[in-house]
Amino acid sequence: MKRITAILLSIMMLFTFAACGGDDEPTTGVEDGVLTVAMECAYAPYNWTQADDSNGAVPIKDSNDYANGYDVMMAKKICEANGWDLEIVRLDWDSLVPAVQSGKVDAVIAGQSMTPDREEQVDFAGPYLYATIVCVTKADSAYANAAGINDLAGGRCTSQLGTIWYDTCLPQIQGADIQTAKDTAPAMLMALETGDVDFICTDMPTAQAAVLAYPSMKILDFAGTDNDFEVDDSDINIGISVKQGNTVLHDAIDEVLAPMTAADFNDIMADAIAIQPVGN
Repeated sequence: MKRITAILLSIMMLFTFAACGGDDEPTTGVEDGVLTVAMECAYAPYNWTQADDSNGAVPIKDSNDYANGYDVMMAKKICEANGWDLEIVRLDWDSLVPAVQSGKVDAVIAGQSMTPDREEQVDFAGPYLYATIVCVTKADSAYANAAGINDLAGGRCTSQLGTIWYDTCLPQIQGADIQTAKDTAPAMLMALETGDVDFICTDMPTAQAAVLAYPSMKILDFAGTDNDFEVDDSDINIGISVKQGNTVLHDAIDEVLAPMTAADFNDIMADAIAIQPVGN
């Protein structure tokens, strides 16, 4: 009888331990010690693709390529603070949110604005950057001396598909001739370089990288004037998205970002711009 009772107690203890380690245990999304991060790897200076591991680049999963840029630098910083390894997954812009929603990746670090629409789909940690909205044109264009968005009236323009630049900012330019949105940031810049458009709308880091790669381009920054784009903080606050409800991973990321200032972010972005390959 004592033996049977001992066996029953052992079985009950096993069920108790199993319950403690079950679905009620908060998930971190990195139980394997690897933070899987998605990005385009085609959105310099936030992220880009390169052929080797120079300047601290990280291998891109299922490829012979490497990823680098501001997003990679921030991902490495987060992983170092938490003792995780980093895995980079290359996805198209429109596939980023579904990937984190489905659990295919743990997080998206890809220059995403923390818009209300996105916050209905994912949880955002951060911000990990504050990005001013600007335009870029050719230095010899008719719009090179524009002092505000009203001076851009009549110009052919575009931006990247699925961004606040295209959906929110360009429509604020009265009389703008808005062309079809481009799938990627490089395609947007190429449209300007080849003369398909007169100017593009983007954020300051992307513009700074553009003029480094294309010296013929000029940044139009209307910040501080009465004739600038009207945007919310959610449009210029750039965040890191995780699956909704994954509070442990969200908080672990925020613990790394919270002590950092805008100056810290800008310094790291400057480092990324300085090593950006010209072709990205």
